[in-house]
Amino acid sequence: MAAFLYRMGRLAFRRRWTVALVWAAVLAAVGLAGMTAPEAEEEPFSMPGIESQEAFDLMEERFPGAAADGATARVVFVSPNGEKVTAAENKKAVEAAIAELADGTQVVSTVDPYESGAVSEDGSTAYTTVTYKVDAAGLTDASRGHLDESLEHARDSGLTVEAGGDAMEDMGGPSGTAEAIGVSVAAVVLLITFGSLAAAGLPLLTALIGVGISLFAITALAGPLGLADTTSTVAIMLGLAVGIDYALFIVSRYREERAKGRTAQEAVALATGTAGSAVVFAGLTVVIALAGLSVVGIPMLTEMGLGAAGAVVVGVLIALTLVPAFLGFWPNAILTRKDRKARRAGGTPRETRKVNGGTRWASFVLRRPLPVLLAAVAGLGALALPMTDLQLGMPGDEAKSTQTTQRRAYDALAEGFGPGFNGPLTVVVDARDADDPKAAAETVSERIGGTEGVVSVSPAQFNESGDTAVFSVVPTTAPTGQETKDLVNTIRGDRPGIESEAGATFEVTGTTAMNIDVSEKVQSALVPYLLVVVGLAVILLLVVFRSILIPLKAAAGFLLSVLASLGAVVVVFQQGHGADLLGVETTGPIMSLMPIFLVGIVFGLAMDYEVFLVSRMREAYVHGERPAQAVTSGFQHSARVVVAAALIMIAVFSGFIGDSDAMIKMIGFGLASAVLLDAFVVRMAIVPAVLALLGERAWWLPKWLDRILPRVDVEGEALTRPTGPEAEPAEKDLART
Repeated sequence: MAAFLYRMGRLAFRRRWTVALVWAAVLAAVGLAGMTAPEAEEEPFSMPGIESQEAFDLMEERFPGAAADGATARVVFVSPNGEKVTAAENKKAVEAAIAELADGTQVVSTVDPYESGAVSEDGSTAYTTVTYKVDAAGLTDASRGHLDESLEHARDSGLTVEAGGDAMEDMGGPSGTAEAIGVSVAAVVLLITFGSLAAAGLPLLTALIGVGISLFAITALAGPLGLADTTSTVAIMLGLAVGIDYALFIVSRYREERAKGRTAQEAVALATGTAGSAVVFAGLTVVIALAGLSVVGIPMLTEMGLGAAGAVVVGVLIALTLVPAFLGFWPNAILTRKDRKARRAGGTPRETRKVNGGTRWASFVLRRPLPVLLAAVAGLGALALPMTDLQLGMPGDEAKSTQTTQRRAYDALAEGFGPGFNGPLTVVVDARDADDPKAAAETVSERIGGTEGVVSVSPAQFNESGDTAVFSVVPTTAPTGQETKDLVNTIRGDRPGIESEAGATFEVTGTTAMNIDVSEKVQSALVPYLLVVVGLAVILLLVVFRSILIPLKAAAGFLLSVLASLGAVVVVFQQGHGADLLGVETTGPIMSLMPIFLVGIVFGLAMDYEVFLVSRMREAYVHGERPAQAVTSGFQHSARVVVAAALIMIAVFSGFIGDSDAMIKMIGFGLASAVLLDAFVVRMAIVPAVLALLGERAWWLPKWLDRILPRVDVEGEALTRPTGPEAEPAEKDLART
């Protein structure tokens, strides 16, 4: 591996114009494809293999056109000062508002609350549903403006008027603020780390090129594949973070080799052969973790994982080819000011100091390995404790800020009609094989209506064929409450008896049931996913480090950091501690997809730091250093760069905390906290402490396994062997260069 990458780096240096032009052509081609691609029609969220999805599919089949994805707005009217909405003056204002809402150019229908019975028992609240011809993304600015104006005119009558529904969602694209914040902080960190504008700018430039290629490629494929907006957002997030980090490691190793007096071409080749090997395997662990999301069976997660994995692959390829090419354009500009001055004076730069912050910290840990290990594990364990209170769900309008009209509409409906009104269950009765479909549907309705926890059941509506019925069930409790989940499980548990009595089958669906099913599917998929991803990564690390204990230690450290980061997410987003500092005004269940997606990304990034840090220790060890000395050498050369890389990732991920999308906000916070804990606690404290306690045993590998495993030479041993008659052909070739 090292020999191959050595030659690749040298070739990229010598053919730098060709390499740069090829990447420029790739960027131009995918850019043109992305800009000319038709606008993607985002497919509705689906979850194969769960009851609520099967019921929804049955509705679409038996009620063609009824389940159309046209946008809706549910407008709520609340009378002032204890008055009733049925009073003559208020009723007139409500009817005028409904008439104005119906005048919208894209409006299909509105419902009169006085005719449909959409008035609360105390007469304080009424609502109407506005249905549009197109989905939320297809609403024009004129339609949205008309809706807002109608609401304002209704408020002028003295009524409290709020609106929810997907027609009220902001469909604007990402503003780019998060990316700008991340890039700005990354630039500062790189400048401090390298002390050179050129050295700081090169990783940023190559990372932005990689992100541009990935983003344009996803945009071009979004239409044919129906990719969601979050696919590109996550790809940008990870592509930017790893793109900067991978280039950072190549540039850092290049400067180190130049400080030893090597020529620019030789330094580039050696940097690509050694640090580049770590980049390849670190990137592979990230790709495995992201692509592994496909095994969960959730299309949205699969899209996000594969999109982000593609961005990581682009980042690795750019680090191995374009970064060496750019180093060929500016071989000395990357060096520090003192090194450039020394070269102009005809001397050679001084080699990196033997004692720095990394060596001092490593020496501290090596003197006290057990206390450091116990303190780090105890701290992460304490942070992970809130995980025991984790509640999964798919928060809706109730999780929005009280400053939004959607949240106020949600609260008004809950107060006027009961908390369960915002999350009704939908029951689909398949009476195709029943002797009397109407009697069968009525039996199902009566039995479910008599279940404890049900407020009301709506009249059944049949399709044109008369063989399928649909009715709504309003629970007594809120959509995200545990009691509602228990109610759904109770109804489904009573199914055999109900179906036997009715002579027809039924299924439960609706947004609330869908959220419950999604949460359960994600929880059941988490362990198999971990087994697949961690198993593959442990095998990969076994090949990289040729050790049994180091991959196991890496996996254990990952579990600690991911559990602690999930605990932090629970503390902020579910329990509300410190939520105001992050702009989280409302707390609630953690997004169902959040834990498994966080696990996938954090695992890949955790292995990143493991490979970068421990590969340098392995390099020192195979070159003859004692285990403790190898740990110190690894920290001497890698600690500062790993810290800089972690700070850059934290900055990039933290920028997404300000995103309006709840899942992106959670992912940004979760990833930032996970990187913080993994880089500074697990890799900087637990790793050296464990290696100090293990000593020579850390690098032990059974002889039979040593013979089986392929040799990839990540540490670049072949690049430093002396040549001679016994040398391998590849090594002779390297020596000649």
